[in-house]
Amino acid sequence: MNKTIIEAGKGSLFPDFGELKKYKHLLSSLAWRDIRVKYAQTYVGLLWAFINPIFNLIVLSFVFGVVAKVDTGDIPHVVFTIAGLSAWTYFSTLMSEAGTSIIGAQNMIKKIYFPRLVIPLSKALSGFVDLGITLLCLIVLMAFYGIAPSSNIIYLPIFIIIAILSGLAGGILVSALVARYRDFTFVVPMIVRLGLYASPVAYSASAVPEQYKFFYYLNPMAGVIEGFRWSLLGTGSPEPYMFYSIGIILVLFVFSLYYFTQVERVMADVI
Repeated sequence: MNKTIIEAGKGSLFPDFGELKKYKHLLSSLAWRDIRVKYAQTYVGLLWAFINPIFNLIVLSFVFGVVAKVDTGDIPHVVFTIAGLSAWTYFSTLMSEAGTSIIGAQNMIKKIYFPRLVIPLSKALSGFVDLGITLLCLIVLMAFYGIAPSSNIIYLPIFIIIAILSGLAGGILVSALVARYRDFTFVVPMIVRLGLYASPVAYSASAVPEQYKFFYYLNPMAGVIEGFRWSLLGTGSPEPYMFYSIGIILVLFVFSLYYFTQVERVMADVI
């Protein structure tokens, strides 16, 4: 009879991605479970995935398009906003759901061994549903208003990948922080709410005064959202500041993997 022996880690700085590959079926199972549980026992089911972005779109369009009358050039404000919301949705969903993912799976963590990174990664997979639905809403609105995609759309896959990395960086880091410091359970919702208005979702970053732009683009999502909108609608042009945001995302992603690996060693004891 074959025996499986689990040895203590060698003090590695980053996760063992080869080991993660062995648990790909667990990863997909947890992601599918999250999708089913999220909309289980509801009257409208998956329609809630459409209702949430549409509700956010209505509120943001009224506040910034009708009340504040933000200038969006030739692009209708509702289309301008949904383009920014598409990039923001994945990040905010993953931040919110990954934050409590480790705590929610504490019984499983204490009983069996598996790479703990599987848990926030499963949230990243299930989050693609919200990203895809928001992009679908964007396509429908662009077709309704007769807006053709910009020629810059060839760069859209790059910004989608960066948006995914930003969500992963935030989700992995937050899940590790909440596992060790429960205070972040209350901090994360505040960051998500503030980030919605501190990021150029319903307005253009070009409206930010030049002397503040360097600090503004320290917000990782600022560059992602502007790049997303530029590649889809052709509004504005890539600014040098945009690369600050992208650089910060890459640094945060590497740091989140490092920090999660350190917390993983004591995770079963602290949760």
